[in-house]
Amino acid sequence: MSARLSALTALGEAVRFLTIVPWPGLPAADPARIARSVGAFPPVGLLVGAGAAAAGLGGDWLFGAPFHAVAAVAASAVITGGLHLDGLADSADALFSWQPRERKLEILRDSRIGTMGALALFLVLAVKLGALLALETAWWRGALLAPVWGRWAAVYGLGGFPSARPDGLGADVRAHLAAGRLAAATAAALVIGGLVCPPWGALVSLPIGLATWWAATAMTRSLGGLTGDCYGALGEISEAATLLGLVALRHHGWMS
Repeated sequence: MSARLSALTALGEAVRFLTIVPWPGLPAADPARIARSVGAFPPVGLLVGAGAAAAGLGGDWLFGAPFHAVAAVAASAVITGGLHLDGLADSADALFSWQPRERKLEILRDSRIGTMGALALFLVLAVKLGALLALETAWWRGALLAPVWGRWAAVYGLGGFPSARPDGLGADVRAHLAAGRLAAATAAALVIGGLVCPPWGALVSLPIGLATWWAATAMTRSLGGLTGDCYGALGEISEAATLLGLVALRHHGWMS
């Protein structure tokens, strides 16, 4: 019973941290509690995806295509409070400023969106919309699965790469991250992927992992590590890679 309660508490902590959805009864959040909840990040991604899929079904019923894709993408952004999109924009502004490392870190702290941030947002949102449309009747699978791998990417960034700063929430969470949390998050994402889109939802993890590794490595080389904004950017990149992978499978007749 205690293990179940512990899992439920971890899920609640992850929901509270990753979305705007409240979870009553939890004590004050702190980095240690967040670090213990990262194994639940992919299941929270599934909840986000369920909200996006429900909004997409509503958009389709009310207006038809392509508004199901618009509604799904918009709902995902609303449910997460735009947290990962903000991280993507800030990271793009910093990484493509071609400034010294310290200046890039300063840009990451600046909440204003520049040209590269706006371009990154446009491209990622365009990919999501285009992919959901290209998936046709299987669009709901992409809407469910993309946020799962997006939340996994944040855990991968936390567990697999150093922090760019000694302070900040990302560094504090990483300092409390126990061994095995990344493995737990990966196992959860693979199981969910296999259930949502058998068997390709799990196998598509290969290109997703490669895209996430490449992006995280490039960020680390540029910044000396990752920040909270970088984790958000990795999530958006992973979501886009998930959708593109599913589109490629459907385009070549491997997924119905």
